[in-house]
Amino acid sequence: MTQQISPTLADQATDPRWAAVLARDPAADGRFFYAVSTTGVYCRPSCPSRRARPEHVRFFDSADEAERAGFRACRRCRPRQPSAAAQQAALVAELCRYIDAAETPPTLDELAARAGLSPWHLHRVFKAATGLTPRAWAAARRAERMRAALRGTPSVSEAIYEAGYNSGGRFYADADQRLGMTPGAYRAGGAQAEIRFALGECSLGSILVAQSARGVCAISLGDDPEALLRELQDRFPAATLIGGDADFEVLVAQVVGLVEAPGTGAELPLDLRGTAFQQRVWQALREIPAGQTVSYAELARRIGAPAAVRAVAGACAANTLAVAIPCHRVVRSDGGLAGYRWGVARKRALLEREGAG
Repeated sequence: MTQQISPTLADQATDPRWAAVLARDPAADGRFFYAVSTTGVYCRPSCPSRRARPEHVRFFDSADEAERAGFRACRRCRPRQPSAAAQQAALVAELCRYIDAAETPPTLDELAARAGLSPWHLHRVFKAATGLTPRAWAAARRAERMRAALRGTPSVSEAIYEAGYNSGGRFYADADQRLGMTPGAYRAGGAQAEIRFALGECSLGSILVAQSARGVCAISLGDDPEALLRELQDRFPAATLIGGDADFEVLVAQVVGLVEAPGTGAELPLDLRGTAFQQRVWQALREIPAGQTVSYAELARRIGAPAAVRAVAGACAANTLAVAIPCHRVVRSDGGLAGYRWGVARKRALLEREGAG
């Protein structure tokens, strides 16, 4: 199916495909193609050729469709071939598999030689696709193996080598950062860890606030307080959960204040537990001013990973600290409200309270 663009500025401004062509957006490659009636050529959106006048442009869903309409492929952007972004994504995916299979993390030089790129170029391409450097990716994957090994081996010593660590000291240092507790405590489901919590009510329904020795580790919203407590118990099955005392109620009041007025900017001590990539996303979320929103694509660009939009969305979904990590300030590219861990209605309410709804 084809569509001719109207030459009016109003139509240009509202058609996202025309905006992608004007921006030569590589992220739009493969989603559609555009053809120019005066040249008889069709291109991918990122084509660097001179821009055509809008009244001469037609859009197509596929290259086959453009060719059936009588247009030929551009010799400059070669729309029939995989885009540069797709080729880079395939290369990075292969390198990620190579890193995962390696007994010890490969060096940047080794990865660059395998990819046929310079170390500097490989570093840039890898970070653009994953949001992490190759070294950070390897560390994050080892941390994932650490968690799996601690759950599946009879001892911490065996878990060290199962996860690919040559040094027990490095393993324990990483465990403290990634798990928020000792490996033994994690393996026992949080045993010996104490978590204070309180359940209450706010204008958005039930609220649960929990705090470890490091800081606030959970802020949950919902309709059923018992469900919120069960979720906390599932996260820390062997930890000792202690009902909050009078001092703890002061912290709870601060959190409720954030919910009622999310633009107050109250600083809370936070216990953030996640991968290196997730923590980068969460930090970027905390830098979004109250009353403003950003798209998932813009958030990905802000952390230097424009191709990692889905991973950014996943990191937002993994956030367990409502309002304190303001993932409610992230919206779809069209301004619509995407999914929210605690319900889209609550997301809308929070944005309205900040003046961004």
